[in-house]
Amino acid sequence: MARTPKKTKKPAHSNRKYIIGFWTLFGIGILAAVLIFLLAGWGAFGKMPTFEELENPETNLATEIFSSDGKTLGKYYSENRTPIKYEDLPDHLVQALVATEDERFYQHAGIDAKGTVRAAVFLGTRGGASTITQQLAKQLFTEDVAQNNIERVFQKVKEWVISTRLERQYTKEEIITMYFNKYDFVYQAVGIRSASKIYFDKEPRELKIEESAVLVGMLKNSALYNPMRRPELVKSRRNQVFEQMNRNGFISETEMDSLQKLPMKIQFTPEGHDEGMATYFRVYLQGFMKDWIEKNPKPDGSEYNLYRDGLKIYTSIDSKMQKYAEESVTKHISHLQKEFDRQNENNPTAPFRDIDNSEKESLLESAMQRSERWRKMKAQGKSEKEIRKSFTEEAEMRVFSWNGTIDTVMTPRDSILYYKSFLQAGMMSMVPQTGEVKAWVGGTNFKHFKYDHVKQGKRQVGSTFKPFVYATAIDQLKFSPCDTLPKSRFTIEAGKHGNQNDWSPKNAGDDDYEGMVSLKKALAQSINTVTARLIDKTGPRPVIDLVEKLGVDVSRIPAVPSIALGTPDISLFEMVSAFSTFANQGVYVKPVIVNRIEDKNGTVLYQHVPETRDVLSKEAAYVTVNLLEGVTQSGSGQRLRGTWAKGRQDYERAVTGYPYDFKNPIAGKTGTTQNQSDGWFIGMVPDLATGVWVGAEDRSVHFPGIRYGQGATMALPIWGMYMKDVYADSELKVSKDDFERPENLSIQVNCENYGSSQKTDDSVPDELDF
Repeated sequence: MARTPKKTKKPAHSNRKYIIGFWTLFGIGILAAVLIFLLAGWGAFGKMPTFEELENPETNLATEIFSSDGKTLGKYYSENRTPIKYEDLPDHLVQALVATEDERFYQHAGIDAKGTVRAAVFLGTRGGASTITQQLAKQLFTEDVAQNNIERVFQKVKEWVISTRLERQYTKEEIITMYFNKYDFVYQAVGIRSASKIYFDKEPRELKIEESAVLVGMLKNSALYNPMRRPELVKSRRNQVFEQMNRNGFISETEMDSLQKLPMKIQFTPEGHDEGMATYFRVYLQGFMKDWIEKNPKPDGSEYNLYRDGLKIYTSIDSKMQKYAEESVTKHISHLQKEFDRQNENNPTAPFRDIDNSEKESLLESAMQRSERWRKMKAQGKSEKEIRKSFTEEAEMRVFSWNGTIDTVMTPRDSILYYKSFLQAGMMSMVPQTGEVKAWVGGTNFKHFKYDHVKQGKRQVGSTFKPFVYATAIDQLKFSPCDTLPKSRFTIEAGKHGNQNDWSPKNAGDDDYEGMVSLKKALAQSINTVTARLIDKTGPRPVIDLVEKLGVDVSRIPAVPSIALGTPDISLFEMVSAFSTFANQGVYVKPVIVNRIEDKNGTVLYQHVPETRDVLSKEAAYVTVNLLEGVTQSGSGQRLRGTWAKGRQDYERAVTGYPYDFKNPIAGKTGTTQNQSDGWFIGMVPDLATGVWVGAEDRSVHFPGIRYGQGATMALPIWGMYMKDVYADSELKVSKDDFERPENLSIQVNCENYGSSQKTDDSVPDELDF
């Protein structure tokens, strides 16, 4: 049998080279890792944040607009982020974040070693390794997307380095706060405060635990877990968050079971520039801010950025009054539009009236050339023939309707006709004593109709101009509301007061020319011949001078007698501020929309200082108000008292909740322009003046008759609905008292015992000597 040879034992020194090789490679690996981290820290793999950047990370903050009662009206932003402090985060929101995204957040120093090993061993199938701090680092300082695995490794190294720096620089609470303030929840909801407002219409501290779970669930992938697009998936993700909270001891199993059964309720309130409250006001405010920024640089000489610097703008708008104003406009105009459309059914030139087809084509041509489509195609070098052809080619569109946006197919030309058929409205409300604008509604729907009918639009004011004529006569000639003038026909001859031709105004009623009438009744019934006699006595220039002192741009108002009947084009903004002077005892206060501006740190940059001037005596202002009270007592505004002609009440009840049945003193004036193109009502109580205009984009788009086309039907109901809501809200404390009567009033306003001293047309000087 052969002998098995004995194994010879290797000498110990024969393994030394492997041992040395292993430790050499290990040391090189450690040194390489250290070098990689050092290189990353030095910026070799891309820009790294400086110490100063870590102290003040760029957060691209939105400018926030506040109402006078502390509500957010909107924002200006390139990124809709408004930061909040840790103490404003509810406990359950923080707990949900830690439980779901980083269970060992309070134990690690930026890098979770256990999680990293687990992710490496199981290739991420049992959860990722990114800590909250790493996610924040990625959001703050590593914006470039990795294109391959090597770049991803280097990016991860950068995240680790930045994470450790963040952990050294900030507390855990500060890191959580920065993370919540930075994350993009989509739909312009950048940061937890914007997300809370947009998805639940509340501040973060008001969130319920189930709402916090929805938002934390979105952190995994906000585009995928989007409650507006995938509600069932989001609900499932929300319930996973509850499981994580139970696993980490933040809620009991019983609480988890109860919470998982709750329905998911989203109250989507978008904060886009075209959406939300006071959209027209925010556009005007944007222009105000740009002007202010140009004139008020930062201490270092640079300009403030409205969209990135996190300014805080505290406005005069009251959120409740704004809400009531918008609701009143929507309710009335949507119903009035139905009647308007019905009356246009057999109109061959609809939506236009009083024009022929050639004039209709001319209006369409003008509208096409002003359109964005025409401008863009012309900029692209398209020929006029190509541009015109495009207006006749059908295309898919989303168009406005009072029942919601409609998906349809029509030609751009037809869409112009469609949009011109809609009635529009403007509304503004302000406090006469302070000038604070409390409500501003520039139109019916900002997304579809950008034109602002408060400040931007100027239209003929009709009979709402007459109080300026009466006020001039009272101030200069000491007229009393009880004085009488003839209603008879009256002519101002050519050459007098700059008149080029004879001017003989007519009254509304063909036979309404008999007898004498008091000034109070004449204004209440809007008798044109009486107003003509008054401006003949004062002359047009003193009226224009008064109007200018009341804040109206008079550069295009001619000094001719016909202005007495409201031919000038004036903005609603100017009319409301002018009327407010009467309620403020003759003192004009320039309207204010911004009370204060602060920077992101709360430093006051601007504080409003009121601008005032005396325009009328207290006596003249009060007597004018007394005249205007007559309009709501016995004139075109009397439906505010609950009385109006039979036959209109059904319409009023259906549309506006008529009767309004106001018992308190109200001074106001309706206005209707030629062909019923414009309907106005401006009404005042002692501490609130509100004006309303209703019409269409083109003056040739109007009601065929006075019944629906007058200011008392088109505009006054909006005022009535608005004031009913304002008075029903006890927190607003709007006055129902009498207008303040001056002491030692020398002009008679009580007409019961006024007879022997009544003036006639012959007892008053023909005109003032100016």
